[in-house]
Amino acid sequence: MSLLLKDRVYSMEAPTAKRGVFPLHGFKLGLYRLPLKLDEVLEIQSVHDGLKNTFEMDTYADRIFATYSWTEENMSNRTSKDHEKIDLSVTVEIVTGEVVDIIYQIFPIEKFGDAPWVSDYKKKADHFAKMITDTILRNTILADKMVEALIKSEKLTEDQALLRLEEITPLAQIVPDAKPIPVKKQEVALDVAGGPAQEWQGGDVKPGPIDIEYKSKMKASPSFKAPSGHEIKTWGRVGSDNGIMGVWGEYVSVDYDICVADGACIDACPVGVYAFADFPGNPGSDKKPLMGGEPDCIFCLACEGVCPPEAIKIFAQD
Repeated sequence: MSLLLKDRVYSMEAPTAKRGVFPLHGFKLGLYRLPLKLDEVLEIQSVHDGLKNTFEMDTYADRIFATYSWTEENMSNRTSKDHEKIDLSVTVEIVTGEVVDIIYQIFPIEKFGDAPWVSDYKKKADHFAKMITDTILRNTILADKMVEALIKSEKLTEDQALLRLEEITPLAQIVPDAKPIPVKKQEVALDVAGGPAQEWQGGDVKPGPIDIEYKSKMKASPSFKAPSGHEIKTWGRVGSDNGIMGVWGEYVSVDYDICVADGACIDACPVGVYAFADFPGNPGSDKKPLMGGEPDCIFCLACEGVCPPEAIKIFAQD
């Protein structure tokens, strides 16, 4: 999307002002939101595996990271005593979900070392970041999703959509076989210490992020009537002592056992979906942001992006 990104590079003052910025705190940011759905575990794995021989690839929670590295030298004579070199890199972050955010940040060169002799560092980093973005969108399964989106949004034929995709990704490298079909791994539950991860049993703060497949992994539990009158659905709730609260909310979903009640979601929500309510006895916190205004959610994803322990997942309402 290098052509579409050219006017979307700007300076950031607050390190977590945009969804997806954490933990890549930086100064210059390129951001583009695509109307594509990418939330299946196997699809995310396919994007990762398809480019693992082209870029340094990594995944964390609902994010995919692609890093390109290059080396700058102050002279071509490597045997000279004055010869210096510095290793530089830029990372593109893909935040998956109901929509796809593609983000990159250009750090000050001082992050990599003292090299005042490097010329056009920011220009090169910007170019390489856009090259990564274009390569991802031209070669992986996101290419198929882009073509489908272009057919619908611009009323194009499939051939026209393919040409349009080529036009808006001019910096793309061609990567053969970048759409692997990953094999779903069998999960084995063991009852011995040190075995594969077991279902959380309470007793301490549950580590994040929220499992976005909780509806299929947790049993539905009794609903809770908010002061607003809204019936909040819950999953995985055990007893009434708040020791294990599970996930609350069908569309505005919060894992209350991960939640530490810092209030960032309340401050970020533009329509007042949340309000604190007391739930003493939970290891994470004695109060929780109750989603009494869940029907009013506008799917801006602000709360999801600012939650420090990543306890929130927002789903589009039917």
